[in-house]
Amino acid sequence: MKCPKALSPALVCAALAAVIALVPGCARSTHKPVVIGAKKFTESIILAEMGAQLARHAGSPARRDDLGATPALWLALKQGDIDAYVEYTGTITRQILQDDPPDLATALAAHGIRISRALGFRNNYALGMRKDVAAAKGISKISDLRAHPELRGRFIPEFLDRPDGWPGVKRHYSLPQTDVAGMNHTLAYRALVEKAIDVTEVYTTDGEIAQYDLLILEDDQHFFPAYEAVWLYRADLAERHPAVVDQLRRLERRISEPTMQRMNAAVQENKREEGAVASEFLKTEFNIDSDSSDGTRAQRVLVTTYEHLNLVVPSLLAAVLVAVPLGVLAVRHPILGRVVLATTGVLQTIPSLALLLFMIPVMMWLVGEGTGAPPAIAALFLYSLLPIVRNTHAGLIGIPGPLRESAEALGLPPFAILWRIELPLAAPTILAGVRTAAVINVGTATLGGFIGAGGYGRPILRGIDKFDIPLMLEGAIPAALLAIAIEMLFGVIERAVTRHRQ
Repeated sequence: MKCPKALSPALVCAALAAVIALVPGCARSTHKPVVIGAKKFTESIILAEMGAQLARHAGSPARRDDLGATPALWLALKQGDIDAYVEYTGTITRQILQDDPPDLATALAAHGIRISRALGFRNNYALGMRKDVAAAKGISKISDLRAHPELRGRFIPEFLDRPDGWPGVKRHYSLPQTDVAGMNHTLAYRALVEKAIDVTEVYTTDGEIAQYDLLILEDDQHFFPAYEAVWLYRADLAERHPAVVDQLRRLERRISEPTMQRMNAAVQENKREEGAVASEFLKTEFNIDSDSSDGTRAQRVLVTTYEHLNLVVPSLLAAVLVAVPLGVLAVRHPILGRVVLATTGVLQTIPSLALLLFMIPVMMWLVGEGTGAPPAIAALFLYSLLPIVRNTHAGLIGIPGPLRESAEALGLPPFAILWRIELPLAAPTILAGVRTAAVINVGTATLGGFIGAGGYGRPILRGIDKFDIPLMLEGAIPAALLAIAIEMLFGVIERAVTRHRQ
């Protein structure tokens, strides 16, 4: 049996792109709403909510997308997946441009990006400790850390990689600490309070600084730059939605540092919704009434369930369409089959987040959407291949040879033997592989929340950031129930197929 041309990589990619394009919201639209990006921390989400509400006040449909760290936001902005987001000047020079140009606006314009004036506050990086721990060790400034190599540091992964983060501050101050690892920002605060760690990075507008009465170490050798909050927005946004740009720029010089701290504390300490906090500020400052409600918990679960199924179903469907022929190919051509099985096995070993980020530029090239659902669907598709390919291969290999020989003796062509005899006999085993892939997909799809793909990952990640257990459970429990429901559904299908064979 010859290898079908449809299995060529280019056509496989095209088939996946076609499946993704059928998912609502995945295909690039000429009438898409204004999209305001946000990083995965409270302040950024509050400011993005303000931006989305101001855009709606300007008469344009708008939404907020939570996309993770700076590299993802900057890439999404340049590609047009988002239209604007709040960035900090120190991050722009140290991490994005990796330069300190004399004219920041001109440097950004070369990328098709414009910058607003400062919003009125700085959110500087700093290092923080418990006051009692710092006092006992005689620490008040960063340079004092040199005398205490035993201190345990926990920082967000982005801070561990940034030139203006731990690598830079360690080199600048010649710090000796080696017990350093990554940790979620909110969890690091709690670990600091519980004395499980000694030092972490803080943002100077964090509400937790006052909440936990922490000490901010003096940057006595002036390593950290100023981090003025500004809007970055696409140059074409001023052409497409000039009123939106005017509304966004109303925030210039209007948010003070104490105001931003209070808004952060309202979310972190009082567990208020970011949208409600943003609406309250806009009402007080500009007398703008805006609807920030996300609906009841039941309504939110229905929305996230729909988003989650939009990730799981297309990726699983595409995987079945590709993996079953690959399994057949592996049986018909054993040498090539070993390559196929090895390749799908290697794909399974790639860390989920790494694969998600890798798929961002790939899907930008294929379907014109680099963030959101497309890269998440593509990553889930790749993760689904192994169990389906292996089970298809195992099911076909397990068919007794005399059955094939009898069919050949009757003069049946190879395709008829495959379609009428081999695949029906292997169907229970193949379905078991699809069942495994489906359950894996439900759990892995929660990571799509890191790149704005929605689904159950959205409340889980927001719950972790706010240390809001009910919010975490709002995503975790439905995800578990969906996995159980899919497991039961495929169990019923497998039993029906087995009875039909008998």
